[in-house]
Amino acid sequence: MELDLSESHLEQFHQLQAQLRLRWHSIEELDFSPADILVIPSVSLDQKELLKIDGFLHYEERLLFSLIRLHNPNTRLVYVTSQPLHPSVIDYYLQLLPGIPFSHARDRLLLLSVYDSSPKPLSQKILERPRLLERIRRAMRPDQSYMICYNSTPSERDLSLQLQVPLFALDPTLLYWGTKSGSREIFAEAGVPYPDGSKLVYHPESLAQAAAALWERQPTLQRMVIKLNEGFSGEGNALLDLRPLGRVAPGVASHSERSDAIYQSFAGLRFQGRDETWANFSSSIAHLGAIVEAFIEGETKRSPSVQGCITPYGDVEILSTHDQILGGPDGQIYLGCSFPADEAYRLPLQELGRKVGRCLAEKGALERFGVDFLAVHDPETNLWELQAIEINLRKGGTTHPFMTLKLLTNGRYDLSSGLFYSRQGRSKYYTATDNLQKDRYRGLLPNDLMDIIAHHHLHFDTSTETGTIFHLMGCLSEFGKLGLTSIGNSPQQAEEIYNKVIKVLDDETHIQPNSGPSASELPMTWRR
Repeated sequence: MELDLSESHLEQFHQLQAQLRLRWHSIEELDFSPADILVIPSVSLDQKELLKIDGFLHYEERLLFSLIRLHNPNTRLVYVTSQPLHPSVIDYYLQLLPGIPFSHARDRLLLLSVYDSSPKPLSQKILERPRLLERIRRAMRPDQSYMICYNSTPSERDLSLQLQVPLFALDPTLLYWGTKSGSREIFAEAGVPYPDGSKLVYHPESLAQAAAALWERQPTLQRMVIKLNEGFSGEGNALLDLRPLGRVAPGVASHSERSDAIYQSFAGLRFQGRDETWANFSSSIAHLGAIVEAFIEGETKRSPSVQGCITPYGDVEILSTHDQILGGPDGQIYLGCSFPADEAYRLPLQELGRKVGRCLAEKGALERFGVDFLAVHDPETNLWELQAIEINLRKGGTTHPFMTLKLLTNGRYDLSSGLFYSRQGRSKYYTATDNLQKDRYRGLLPNDLMDIIAHHHLHFDTSTETGTIFHLMGCLSEFGKLGLTSIGNSPQQAEEIYNKVIKVLDDETHIQPNSGPSASELPMTWRR
């Protein structure tokens, strides 16, 4: 996507963003100031890469935690989606609001849809509909409004300018720093440890030469990771196994022989994306670029992350740490997370994240950033070695679980311990996923899920501040896929709540051979 770099265009955008300084308190502190929030949950990423994600269009629902902001009786919210949201999904979120009449919150919520399920980014769809733009413009109070999004691209910037609503997100001219190659440059500048690897290349032949050079620098390497520069959730990664290439190892063959052998082996890469092929992957290299990176081996290895925020004043705030749950053929695909990260490396994560955040802030970055790491345990020292893997300059998979917890409890994150405390003084923990997916769940409608939640008491209890919050409910019927955040007062309780949800869903979708489920196995509202 081409950036419009005209000086007047950028200046107008920067002037709009400068208004956020006046509104920062009401944005972050959950106070009772009047505010109009425009939520544009457009997943504005490379569409070819997004097609690898089942039900990616429903990822527009991941920002529905924003509806919890309606607990402020002076907040109005406009939420735009590609297709209309199921009414029961909206009711579900509004009923989470403590102390606010449902009807009062509903009257302050405007839901709009473009009725377009094409893979084109939602922001672009809105820009192509002038009447919808005008309707949004009329709904917003200019001096009290701001816009939030999933990730910031020229489309979100153009939408901000069209509506004259400041965008609380990254200036798209800085997007490079959230790519795989840009991340590596930031790590080097910030003095944060990261794996050896290559610069950005756009041709498979150049990639093979870079891989050969990396092998020569580290002759004991067993594997390498090849990453598309703008891959999403690990789907753009592939693993290169060097062990079958011993005949061209450093010290045995020449650089050109090594490069040729690696190039020939690309067709046999272990792709992390389902149904990926070398023909498709190599065409993406020409389009997006790619890097090669040393694969970090280790008997005990984890993938923690740190999430921060850069305020409109340029301050860096650490928001949370997580241990990520990874899957796929080689543990490269993001599935979910647990909060907080292990106490053995929680505080060092915060400090490394702060270093990255300061470097990003100096370049003018704004709002969310996340840094993914690998943590490898050394049994001799009982210490964990942390190496940074990539930066996400967008709302990631750990954003909505944490913001859901924060908005539901109105609690605080304690930097000294890396723990989160609710207003009632309880430390809170959760296990979350975007990828609870099973074929047996296909066909469940949102109303069916609500029946199951009610019958088995799976909902979030505001009195104990424990339970499960569901998301991606629109993905359930077609793809058998669901997201959830299970909150507890201990890590063990959070995991127990999470496992209970899975067991209940499995039991409710269990079908006996040659028969349907018995009436006793179904919620009362299913018995007809």
